[in-house]
Amino acid sequence: MTCLLSAEEVTVRYGSLAALDGVDLCVHDGQRHALIGPNGAGKTTLLNVIAGATKPQRGTVRFAGRNVSRLGPAARARRGINRIHQRPAVFPTLTATENVVVAALPRVTADPGWWPGRRRRAARHRAGALLEQLGLADLATVPAGHLAHGQRRQLEIAMALAGRPRLLLLDEPAAGLSAVEVGRLVEVLQALPRAVAVLLVEHRLDLVYALSDAVSVLRDGQTLAAGTPDEIRTSPLVRQAYADGVA
Repeated sequence: MTCLLSAEEVTVRYGSLAALDGVDLCVHDGQRHALIGPNGAGKTTLLNVIAGATKPQRGTVRFAGRNVSRLGPAARARRGINRIHQRPAVFPTLTATENVVVAALPRVTADPGWWPGRRRRAARHRAGALLEQLGLADLATVPAGHLAHGQRRQLEIAMALAGRPRLLLLDEPAAGLSAVEVGRLVEVLQALPRAVAVLLVEHRLDLVYALSDAVSVLRDGQTLAAGTPDEIRTSPLVRQAYADGVA
């Protein structure tokens, strides 16, 4: 099966420290792929490389059959790679609907009153559908700054989907969430359309195994293991790594 996203021999060094050392990754169309490993393993650095925020010293990133290694974050986003960071990034004074509308029209000013009527109506229709999908329809008119942390996380996912991505990068989406909010997040991510592939960095293995089709384990900037969730759970290498304190 052809990779929607492939990273080949990706190496990132900071002086003598190798944050990534020849890492390969393949994410298929519609797949839910998780990256796990200890702090400092290189997971977020790999997301930065894929998103275009970090330029590797060596290696290639291909997306949808094209080499995107020289493209920056904005150009990759236009090609269908969208990212959600650890901390939700929303416009606190805009309503939930207005936040999604802004995300749907990224090259237009952030003042919702500026947009021509037809485009504004289409964007608001899409925003309404996404808020319904994410379970936020009842909060459509609430300023984002008034939403709970988990609700802001859901809103940011709606904003990311507004750009119609083919690949969604999630960096520790469960960070700071309560048990109830994590449960809701799992429901939201499980309900994402299969037209959108997901690459997930997460420390919570229960969430990883509930969501993922494939898992890659990084350690010390290298790939320790890769396979299905069941293969990773039963891998002697991974079991030994976790026994050694990798979490």
